[in-house]
Amino acid sequence: MIEVSRIDDIHTFYEHLSILEQKVKGKRLLSNCNGRMGWPNKGVYFFFKNGEFRRSGNGMRVVRVGTHAVSANSKTTLWDRLRMHRGNLSGEYKYGGNHRGSIFRLHVGTAIIRKECFHVPTWGVGSSAKREISELEYLIEKKVSDHICSMPFLWLEVDDCVGINSMRKYIEKNSIGLLSNYGVSDLIDPPSKNWLGNYCPNDYIRRSGLWNVDHVDKSYDHNFLVTISNYIDNICISRT
Repeated sequence: MIEVSRIDDIHTFYEHLSILEQKVKGKRLLSNCNGRMGWPNKGVYFFFKNGEFRRSGNGMRVVRVGTHAVSANSKTTLWDRLRMHRGNLSGEYKYGGNHRGSIFRLHVGTAIIRKECFHVPTWGVGSSAKREISELEYLIEKKVSDHICSMPFLWLEVDDCVGINSMRKYIEKNSIGLLSNYGVSDLIDPPSKNWLGNYCPNDYIRRSGLWNVDHVDKSYDHNFLVTISNYIDNICISRT
């Protein structure tokens, strides 16, 4: 039996995403998205970042993998999760958002605060915020929205059951495990020196090269690549 290396699996992973990109007619930006674009109810998403390029291949590298509603009784849709990451397009806090409802926004904001030397002691504190706190955090929320909305992303429909046997969770955790450089000696596609995540105080994010904390220190199941491929093969037409 021939042993397949991690770098071979990473090449295969990006080959699958390239096919996915063709099937959905390209990456999208959250700044251009709304809930009327035919999103699947359930799925996995893959965010890239301009300026973050693969060293082991061509194109941008994935910097975050995520899904939604994998615990029992959770009913959040794929678009619900993406919209929370995007932030607000209107209202009193236009172009801001709620980092208390998005761990992605939380970590990006923490890195911005550290990089730009802001003093926002309330950031990430509590599950809700009073008006005066929201006003204090508004500038950072806008900067977070700007950053995340500039990140092209792909999405893969995975219509599975919620719970411990969730295929979305299986794909998410194994994609993260494959891409993560946390605790490994053979760094593959490490972040550039300009990657914002380098300023994040969370060690998992800095060392993994991903805007993820869960699963970055875990191994991956090589067979998940077959699962991704099968779901991509089942995409018949692009959603518009």
